[in-house]
Amino acid sequence: MSLASVKQFFSHHAPDINVIELEQSTATVALAAEGHGVEPAQIAKTLALRVGDDVILIVTRGDARLDNKKYKARFGTKARMLGFEEVEAETGHPVGGVCPFGLAKPHSIYLDECLKTYDVVVPAAGATNAAVHISPARMAELTGAEWIDVSET
Repeated sequence: MSLASVKQFFSHHAPDINVIELEQSTATVALAAEGHGVEPAQIAKTLALRVGDDVILIVTRGDARLDNKKYKARFGTKARMLGFEEVEAETGHPVGGVCPFGLAKPHSIYLDECLKTYDVVVPAAGATNAAVHISPARMAELTGAEWIDVSET
């Protein structure tokens, strides 16, 4: 279902982008970077967080961590990651395959400014062995994401 929803998303919104499925797992930043032949920082990891009653997604570089002070200044609360089961229920994607495409429910999507370091980044594509190669600007355009600065790199 998850991989299918991402493929459907791209077939409707960006048919020029291919979902790449590898034989091996790309569920971690290190595995994804190795599998796609890129630096770990080029992996665009998607974090699912709760802000009050809402769930938001933040896409940041694979080597970045959330900066708690920046996050609290932007969202007015401490960062609270979703639990394992909550992630799939909210996004439709398994942990290790979470991305801002083909979501099960609409959520606010944010891209961290640090992604702009690269011309092409590699976010997951709804499965633990699938990804796409995309420019950060195109990802923002396709997902309606807002640019923010909440990471420390």
